Amino acid sequence: MRTTVTLDPDVERMLRDAVRRSRSSFKEVLNSAIRSGLARKAPAAPRVPFVVMAQRLGLRPGLDPCRLNRLADDLEVDVFLEAHAPKGIR
Repeated sequence: MRTTVTLDPDVERMLRDAVRRSRSSFKEVLNSAIRSGLARKAPAAPRVPFVVMAQRLGLRPGLDPCRLNRLADDLEVDVFLEAHAPKGIR
């Protein structure tokens, strides 16, 4: 692919130095530099741990926490009875 690229002066200087050192063509040095730069994985950003800011909500006045399991049991029984009731009764 043939394309026109505008290089920053410092990048051009580094490429020209690499051409002189390696005695390769500008095209070869540029392609090699791009390949190595793109093949290198970017360092992963440090992960910030997820933190849950818990708050006590409490229960409304008049609700007995000891009876919550009984409510769950009652609801489960209702679902079971509905699922296993004879066909004419539903």
